[in-house]
Amino acid sequence: MTEETVVPTEPTSSQTAVNGDVPTHDQVLEALKVVKDPEIPVNVVDLGLIYNAQISEDGVVDIEMTLTSVGCPVQDMIRADAELALMRLEGVKAVNVDFVWTPPWTPAKMSEDGKRQMRMFGFNI
Repeated sequence: MTEETVVPTEPTSSQTAVNGDVPTHDQVLEALKVVKDPEIPVNVVDLGLIYNAQISEDGVVDIEMTLTSVGCPVQDMIRADAELALMRLEGVKAVNVDFVWTPPWTPAKMSEDGKRQMRMFGFNI
């Protein structure tokens, strides 16, 4: 009889956090789907505004995101909504949202679902 060696693997990003662990990357993105730019009826994830999401072992979530325009008048509101959405996740102790402008946002960054939603609201995407 041969003996199989089982090597533990790191959890994939789609697995859910258990027992108070920090959330997964997928859970962070899912939580951010409640955040919308009030001028555009699509969430920030499907708009392609989230450039990077890092979750540390101690429960700090760092988000790099952009907006559809540099002078967006609702930047503070979007930041607050993102922080609130992520702080609701089990295991999150702090949230940092940084806005970056490189690369600039274009409609090409939108998900197919985001483009579909925009067309439903009459946008020519």
